[in-house]
Amino acid sequence: MTSPLVGMRAVVTGAAGGIGAALAAELIERGASVVLADLSPTVGDTAALLGTSAFAWTGDVSSVEGIGALIDSADDRFGGIDLYFANAGIIGPSMLGESDADWDTIIDVNMRAHIRAAQALVPRWQEAGSGYFVATASAAGLLTQIGSAAYSVTKHASVGFAEWLAMTYRDDGIRASVVCPMGVNTNLLDDAGPAGGAAQKAVTSAGTVLEPAEVAAIVLDAVENEQFLILPHPEVLEMYRMKGSDYDRWLRGMSRYQARLSEQ
Repeated sequence: MTSPLVGMRAVVTGAAGGIGAALAAELIERGASVVLADLSPTVGDTAALLGTSAFAWTGDVSSVEGIGALIDSADDRFGGIDLYFANAGIIGPSMLGESDADWDTIIDVNMRAHIRAAQALVPRWQEAGSGYFVATASAAGLLTQIGSAAYSVTKHASVGFAEWLAMTYRDDGIRASVVCPMGVNTNLLDDAGPAGGAAQKAVTSAGTVLEPAEVAAIVLDAVENEQFLILPHPEVLEMYRMKGSDYDRWLRGMSRYQARLSEQ
């Protein structure tokens, strides 16, 4: 069967590697053209490996100016944007962080980048009668992240914002999805290393660590079906249900789990 993504014009942020690069590769495999955006200039190497339907853009995808320049670049290349994958993310400080600056950076990358992109794209999508916004959040956005308040809070915000987009602009033909994986074999998981050992253990011990290509295929299958909540690790749904069914019991259990991880 022909993919509904054939001929679509996509932007993927955080695309130099990891889930972003895998999403770009899978989009191209399904017939889309993609601008790969990243702060790292290695995004050019990634795009070069993906062929003539991939184009690199280097810059800050969290700032208003950067997002504006990225959208202008995609417009110049494609004449418009049909899908925007807000995939760039950072792990941020461990525990409570030490300063406002710690929080400002992760809020900009993990949350405000989504808001700023939507502010630029939604009006044009309303006029066109279609558009698709896909946010990469985390299972931490439904559950929590042991060892990192900032990561947990910003991923909760990412889920909440995508949910609001999906509800508010549905009748305008605009769709939104949010991706909430647990462990994925990316640099982000490595970044939780020694300084965030409890955070890393919480992720790697909770379920299978997937490869980015596996996640990308799951995400685009769901996007083709206009599915809002995308769970590469299906067991997250049961964890989420348990949390909602008895919040206090869940908090006590998570506290015990955190203690065991710290002992290890």
